Amino acid sequence: MKTRSNEQHREHRLSLSSLARALFADGLIAESDMARVNHSAAIRVHPLVYLAEQRLANATRPGAVLDMDALLAWLGKRCGQEVYEIDPLRMNVTAVAEVMSRAFAERHRILAVEVHADEVVIASSEPYIRAWENNLEHALRKPIRRVLADPRELARHTADFYGMAHSVRGAGAVDRQGGGVELGNLEQMLELGSIQEPDANDQHIVNIVDWLLQYAFDQRASDIHIEPRREFSNVRFRIDGVLHSVYQLPAQVGAAVSSRIKILGRMDLAEKRRPQDG
Repeated sequence: MKTRSNEQHREHRLSLSSLARALFADGLIAESDMARVNHSAAIRVHPLVYLAEQRLANATRPGAVLDMDALLAWLGKRCGQEVYEIDPLRMNVTAVAEVMSRAFAERHRILAVEVHADEVVIASSEPYIRAWENNLEHALRKPIRRVLADPRELARHTADFYGMAHSVRGAGAVDRQGGGVELGNLEQMLELGSIQEPDANDQHIVNIVDWLLQYAFDQRASDIHIEPRREFSNVRFRIDGVLHSVYQLPAQVGAAVSSRIKILGRMDLAEKRRPQDG
């Protein structure tokens, strides 16, 4: 007989059939629902996403359904991992993108969500896959703590964070003494050629501004603040009257982002002191 302990120690990806059997064994779904799920055709989405979309009746709570929150709470308790809600406003996007390559993150369905001096917190949608742990701990030279996350949010934020980091790296490439120099210590830098400062119409700058505007819309921000400093420009959003730090851009990238926003707003690029309407 398979036990929960055996399941936790056996490395495997989540599947519809294994999840359905476990839900039935724990008394959360009826046998008829387990049979229906087991006879489902091949799916192209993560098994948790598929199950959440079925809105199966929660046998332990009359009238309730097994949505994503309920499924994650159950699975987190079963596998012994905390359920983590990814909040970009609490994350240092630059730091988490440096933990591992995008290819590594997407291959193992993981994402660094917190970076501390004594540990790195890694979110995953595959709690029983552990093959990557030793390699990552060895590379980071610090322990990792695993948490469980919504696979949809994991995929979306992985694309957003690494896309933003890639654009910032590309825009931050400068020409010094005839050679391109990286401002960030990240892999797969895309060189831009011999330019001293990124242009407001450069594709990397366009991507950064598009990401900031979309992100601000998603977070229901009323204001975007780009605050220039000597080495960095701080980007902050005002949400419900409170300013939240979002990103730190290299100084020259922040200047190009400001210029790009002025261009979009048909404002005077030369005017840097007086407020302008766009």
